[in-house]
Amino acid sequence: MLKLVKTTIAIATISLFTAGNAQADVSEALQNICTIVKADDKGELRKKMKRVESDFKLKLKDYYAGISCGGNSLIRTAMLSNAVETGTLMVKKMSKGDLNTPEQDGKTVIAWASENGLETSPIVTALKDRI
Repeated sequence: MLKLVKTTIAIATISLFTAGNAQADVSEALQNICTIVKADDKGELRKKMKRVESDFKLKLKDYYAGISCGGNSLIRTAMLSNAVETGTLMVKKMSKGDLNTPEQDGKTVIAWASENGLETSPIVTALKDRI
């Protein structure tokens, strides 16, 4: 009986410690995602997205808006870096509604790309095809 009580207390204590660290762990897991996107490393980005999904039950749409790479979103960063592979992967993983939603500056990705002379980017083509 005493062994059961000790085990239950140990499990409860471990659960409390791991639940408090979950938010910090998500930030750590996503820490170098901007570098991966800029480097156009599609395989590494796919691994990162799968790890975050399996470890934290988060999809790209859940953390996309919260990530800023030098003031730009992930897809905008891919366009600026000419990272076609990672940019098109993210376009495929995002819903049509999320792709049409204005970002922090109030502009959609397509409107921003047009203003910045990036409308010929293959990522914009993938965006238009998806939307």
